[in-house]
Amino acid sequence: MSTIYILWLRQLKRSFRSKSRIIGSLGQPLLFLLAFGYGFGPVFQKAGEGNYIQFLTPGIIAMSVLFSAVFSGIEIIWDKQFGFLKETLAAPVSRVNIMIGRTLGGATISIFQGLIVLAISFMVGFRLESAVAAWNVFLFISLIAILFTALGTAIASILQDFQGFQMIMNFMVMPLFFLSGAIFSFQGLPSALEFIARINPLSYGVDGLRGSLTGVYQFGFIPDLTVLSLLTFILILIGGYLFSKIEA
Repeated sequence: MSTIYILWLRQLKRSFRSKSRIIGSLGQPLLFLLAFGYGFGPVFQKAGEGNYIQFLTPGIIAMSVLFSAVFSGIEIIWDKQFGFLKETLAAPVSRVNIMIGRTLGGATISIFQGLIVLAISFMVGFRLESAVAAWNVFLFISLIAILFTALGTAIASILQDFQGFQMIMNFMVMPLFFLSGAIFSFQGLPSALEFIARINPLSYGVDGLRGSLTGVYQFGFIPDLTVLSLLTFILILIGGYLFSKIEA
């Protein structure tokens, strides 16, 4: 445990040194909140669906966490390219512990960014339905962050260049986001798209956040928590295995 803590702390310090990355990553969520929230808000309200900012905010928080978590894996490729990973792997430490420490470090930054987006959302009109749900919000943000940081780490472990990682991530991340119920409801979707949305792991994270923040669930608290917890455990196992086979 002490090894994982040290690696987590090291990854955390490394990420916080890149303040421009943290600040820059907040631009897109803020743009989505303002452009989509106020642009589609009147249409959403006329359709009898209520306040679009209330509906949209949980999805934008999930988006911020998703993007930050997945792209934290690119640091592994960076370390491969410049030889830093060899030094880490040469240490008398289990590679699985290294992977877990890096994953928790990247996930912590993603959690931090998600909480910042939540704080910003109050400035654009979002209102929390119940302060009691704050723990559930943190729980779902944490699960999303760990799940997709582990996914990014797993993919980066088998790739050798930045271009391949960016191509795969863009191919995966945008569909994950747009088919998660983050910016529109599942109701009225074609059956094929609805099926894809229901097997999308981010859908359960978005639903868990939306339910915790607004009290409205699509699947329910227990299904959301169960699916995310199970997938997080599986991705950590897969990521740990792939990282243990890595060639620096």
